[in-house]
Amino acid sequence: MKTGSCLCGGVAFELDEPLRDSIACHCTQCRKTSGHYWSATQVPNDRFRLTRDDTLTWFQSSPQARRGFCNRCGASLFWQRSGEDAISIGSGTLDVPTGITTERHIFVEDKGDYYPLDPL
Repeated sequence: MKTGSCLCGGVAFELDEPLRDSIACHCTQCRKTSGHYWSATQVPNDRFRLTRDDTLTWFQSSPQARRGFCNRCGASLFWQRSGEDAISIGSGTLDVPTGITTERHIFVEDKGDYYPLDPL
C-alpha cells in the first residue's frame, strides 16, 4: 500500500499496489492547473481510498474529465476521465518511496516554450 496527500494534509489517500509508472503530460490544461507539466500514476478505482477529504474539490475541466484539488493549499491531486474505472494521482503527491519512475511524456507538442524536453 502507498499513501499520499496534499501539502496541508486536508486531502489524504491510500493506493493498493501495483501502481502504473508515471506519465508526464504537457498539455495546456495540465500546465495551467499545475503550473508546469503534470505527472501521474494511475490505479483502478477499487484500489484507491480517500482517508481524508476535508478540503477536496472537484473541477469539471472538460466534458470528458474532472480534476481534484485541495481548496486550502491548492495542490493538484487527481484527474479522472468520465465513465472510466480508474483514477490518475499526481506522482508528486505520493509519500516516498513511490516505487515508480517516469514511463513516458505525452502531448509534448503542447509543452511550454520555457523548458527543454529530452526524450526518455
